[in-house]
Amino acid sequence: MKTIAKMDKTLLFLMIIFSVFGLIMIFSASSVSTVLRYHVPQYYFFLKQAIFLIMSFIIGIVVLNMPTSKYKYFSFLLIVAIIGALTGLFIYGKMTNHAQSWYDLKLFNLQPSEFAKSILIVYMADYFNRLTKKKKPNIYLVFFPLSLAIIICLLVFMQPDLGSALIIGGISVGIFFAVPIVRNNMKTVLKVLVFGLLLGIIALLVLGKDLLNSRQLERFNFQNPCERYQQDSGYQVCNGFIAINNGSIFGSGLGNSTQKYLYLPESHTDMIFPIIVEELGLVTGIVVILLYAVMLYRIFKIAKRATSLRGSILAYGTLLYILLHILINLMGILALIPLTGVPLPFLSYGGSFTINVVVMLFVVQRVAIENNDYKDKKIIKKIKAK
Repeated sequence: MKTIAKMDKTLLFLMIIFSVFGLIMIFSASSVSTVLRYHVPQYYFFLKQAIFLIMSFIIGIVVLNMPTSKYKYFSFLLIVAIIGALTGLFIYGKMTNHAQSWYDLKLFNLQPSEFAKSILIVYMADYFNRLTKKKKPNIYLVFFPLSLAIIICLLVFMQPDLGSALIIGGISVGIFFAVPIVRNNMKTVLKVLVFGLLLGIIALLVLGKDLLNSRQLERFNFQNPCERYQQDSGYQVCNGFIAINNGSIFGSGLGNSTQKYLYLPESHTDMIFPIIVEELGLVTGIVVILLYAVMLYRIFKIAKRATSLRGSILAYGTLLYILLHILINLMGILALIPLTGVPLPFLSYGGSFTINVVVMLFVVQRVAIENNDYKDKKIIKKIKAK
């Protein structure tokens, strides 16, 4: 009970609300495709997502009771393990939707790129926390975690999974420039980064033709999707537009989507937002976005109040993780950027993604608890001093 009392109640409430709402919408969005496309019972994806959520909250409770200072004992091992897992995909990975991104574990598919995002946040938080505690740290050591992030980005990009690679890159760069030791030595940092950028440009010029396959290049033709309805580059997004248009202000009613009748591929995963708007209306879609904004604000407040650099990076990195997923998903659906198959937090079906988002939010809650513990100790210290 003491632990719960020190958690951020608003963030916990939003986690529960999004989990329940996500389950309802996953069932509604997948109720047709389960039978017609996948030939499994109607509740198949609903039950699997419920199991993933239960597992996530159980792991989260364990994380909640583990001090963030303990992360130093396993953060580097996790980075080594995830690089190994990403490399192993090229030999043992399962090919789905033209990407070799999953391990088939029979009961479920494991996607290492999702774990890479959360592991990088934990590793960078611990690494920079220890580096800044040194009396005279070597400035060039700040580039070590960034180098590991580049390796991970390349491995994910080669699967190919452009969306996840962009998010991993965004998280890593965001954390990197948020670290005080980096900001205080910006001239040196920029010199090294410019040199690295030049090397990257040379590599692109040499290997550019082979970096993107034809399917990936098609995705860059993302504007005016309904003009290309018969093509892969326009079909999915255009059907998303139709779903949003069908929903109007208040929606057609829960369960009454027409686009989920195999018109909208992956309606229960990365294209679930159009189904939400079609069934529950634009008003509900706006409410969902506003609730995401509140969630991100609560995480930001916890990051600002953090009593250590480690805690601040853990919360700030989680904020970037969730924000980038929301932005890339919604902007892709609205044809503002290429559609990359990035899921929405809590609302899209997906085991690996769900586990990582929930667990990282419990990590943020652990930071909130440590913030409150520190505050309580200061109050007791003042009382004793009197």
